[in-house]
Amino acid sequence: MTAIMGILNVTPDSFSDGGRYLDLGAAVGHAEALRRAGAHIVDVGGESTRPGAERVDPDVERERVVPVVEALAARGIVVSVDTMNAGTAAAAVAAGARIVNDVSGGLADPDMFAAVAASDAEVVIGHWRGHSTDMYATARYEDVVAEVVAELQDRVSAATASGIAPSRIVLDPGIGFGKRGDQNWTVLHHLERIVGLGKRVLVGTSRKGFLREAIGDARDADIADAGRLDLARRDLATAVTSVLAADAGAWGVRVHDVATTRDALAVRARWREAS
Repeated sequence: MTAIMGILNVTPDSFSDGGRYLDLGAAVGHAEALRRAGAHIVDVGGESTRPGAERVDPDVERERVVPVVEALAARGIVVSVDTMNAGTAAAAVAAGARIVNDVSGGLADPDMFAAVAASDAEVVIGHWRGHSTDMYATARYEDVVAEVVAELQDRVSAATASGIAPSRIVLDPGIGFGKRGDQNWTVLHHLERIVGLGKRVLVGTSRKGFLREAIGDARDADIADAGRLDLARRDLATAVTSVLAADAGAWGVRVHDVATTRDALAVRARWREAS
């Protein structure tokens, strides 16, 4: 079974849903909706990592994230915290988070791996080359797949050296982070190379710009409600990449629209199970 991680941004500036779930009640309500739709994990983030986003003070991030994590954990929801800050990770785990999802792979905060090692949480190590303000300045590769694989291996070594058991590590190829359009497609096309590292792999393509580059943007056409149509088309494209990632051996996918991806994965399962 492919794990579905539903996205809950408690931020004012995330590219897709910024500002919608800043209120605790709204955040909890959306998390419950994600669970009903089929999410196995809810990933709570208090700092946007969209291209160009400015860093958030860690105290502000914790104020946004920790009450939500605590409320969701009390409801029996499996919670992941999306953070690059060791202090936020530790506070969220103390509040009930079971996974730390660090898109920077421990590079943004040198204390991150030690903080995770001191807990019993699992950690998602993302491939990353720099903060959102200038992430594309580092999108220079001779061989993007080989370099992503090597850099993830380096981060795994750093994590295990800090005392994190290999079984607690999940890898994320960092789609959209320090990678331009075709570079993302190349990494996805060769996803089995990352799966071959022997760790669980989480893939996050949800609503990202490289999907729009592939399918076009409904807002470029003179049609009614183009914004809503564009979002629906990106969610469908996300579901397709979720199925392809599952076929390549991914353990999980991280998405905004859980229901569409759930349905796509259910169809995949029936296709594969039929005799």
